[in-house]
Amino acid sequence: MTAPIEEIAEACPAEELLDHLLGGETGRCAITCSFQAEDMVVLDLLRRRLPAIPVLFLDTGYHFHETYEYRDRMSAAWKLNLVNLAPAMTVAEQENSFGILHRTDPSRCCHLRKVKPLMEALESFDLWFTGLRREQSPTRRNLKKIEQHALPSGRSLLKINLLADWRWAQVAEYMSARGIEFLPLYAQGYPSIGCEPCTDRPADPGDPRSGRWSGQKLECGIHTFSRQVK
Repeated sequence: MTAPIEEIAEACPAEELLDHLLGGETGRCAITCSFQAEDMVVLDLLRRRLPAIPVLFLDTGYHFHETYEYRDRMSAAWKLNLVNLAPAMTVAEQENSFGILHRTDPSRCCHLRKVKPLMEALESFDLWFTGLRREQSPTRRNLKKIEQHALPSGRSLLKINLLADWRWAQVAEYMSARGIEFLPLYAQGYPSIGCEPCTDRPADPGDPRSGRWSGQKLECGIHTFSRQVK
């Protein structure tokens, strides 16, 4: 009896797993990309096989200007099929309606500006590629390379975490070997980068995500709002 793909995946190197997944009828594929290093590695692997894959960027309106500049530069250089997912409200509209949510209720802010737009966009896809790694956070330590997820609508899709078992050193080595520029914020001491108001340099040098949301939480919600199907 052939083992399920989820079991096979755990023993496969990233490129081998990707070739296996894309070797037959794959369905509609997309990658969520924050333009951090892990996402750039997965994106580089994908674009050499699927040049027109939709690259979903959560355009919250709160990103660092360095992130926007890097996104635009890399999108042009790699000729990406960039899809900017915008929330229903602009930053000004949201702040006029609810105040500065990233200060008073960061989870609601993340839900409105990240989770809701992404969950709606993912309805159009069957395979969702991410750059998540187990090493990044305690909330990700049990991450599988392939997970079946149910969206809030009940529709399911495969979530592919090609780099789940990679260490940071492997990410940096790949970037260097492929000559891929890092988002400049890394050089400024930010090892985990999100929206500017909710991203600080880490309080704990051993925990790269300890600079996010002033220590109030570890996840924005896009990787916890969908439900993993056991």
